[in-house]
Amino acid sequence: MPGSSAVSVSELFHYPIKGLSPQQDTFLAVTAENGLVGPDRRFALALGTTEFDADHPEPLDKGYFLMLRRNESLAALKTVFDGDTGALTIVKPDGATFAANLEEPAGRVAVEDFFADYLGDACKGRPKLVEAAGHKFTDVSVVSPAMMRAVSVINLASVRDLEARFGRPVHPLRFRANIYLDGLAPWEELTWVGRDVTIGSARFRCVLRTKRCAAIDVDPETGLRDTALPKAIFANYGHPDCGVYFEVSGDGTIEVGDDVICDEAA
Repeated sequence: MPGSSAVSVSELFHYPIKGLSPQQDTFLAVTAENGLVGPDRRFALALGTTEFDADHPEPLDKGYFLMLRRNESLAALKTVFDGDTGALTIVKPDGATFAANLEEPAGRVAVEDFFADYLGDACKGRPKLVEAAGHKFTDVSVVSPAMMRAVSVINLASVRDLEARFGRPVHPLRFRANIYLDGLAPWEELTWVGRDVTIGSARFRCVLRTKRCAAIDVDPETGLRDTALPKAIFANYGHPDCGVYFEVSGDGTIEVGDDVICDEAA
């Protein structure tokens, strides 16, 4: 019935640096002007061959940056970024810890040195830590400025259904969403495209299904490429999609446990 919901927010995440590990949240603020408020995809590590003008930023395909689709060993790093201080901590698989401050030029140079050493030739030269005011390095930034600010959503029931058909566990963080929902039927979220959604005090419009690439084949805990999930999704469901994107249409905050109400289709 309109106004009722058995669907709720299960988990929330933001991703300060494109391709690196998520940080879990209990609440997120969103605005129509900026999308998710805070350092979500604020930074990226551009390949040495990539040209990026921070004063006149243009959306670039994710292939211009270090990314999980090609650089799976990024997932073996555990990173924490403090948006208030600029402090970044990286823990390597062997437990060694690296720390730098991204608000300081020397800290940025140190981060670039770290990834040049960690990934070597895969960086195609010296990697560059890049950011630009008002710019987010989301995969769908190339679609439109509005989609640059969209938030990504995963239905946990769809992940569980995929697990059952694939025959092995599938970690939900493979899909690197901002919002994880529970209480929906499997794949029901795909029918929400074109509909309005309310979560907490925020208002959204579901605008796009999420086409999946080989990035989801990387285990977020081990950094190993150990599945062929895009092929499995297409083989089992006849499409390459898992998850959706929401554009923010009304400012507000969302919290873990909030009800999620999707308006009826027109």
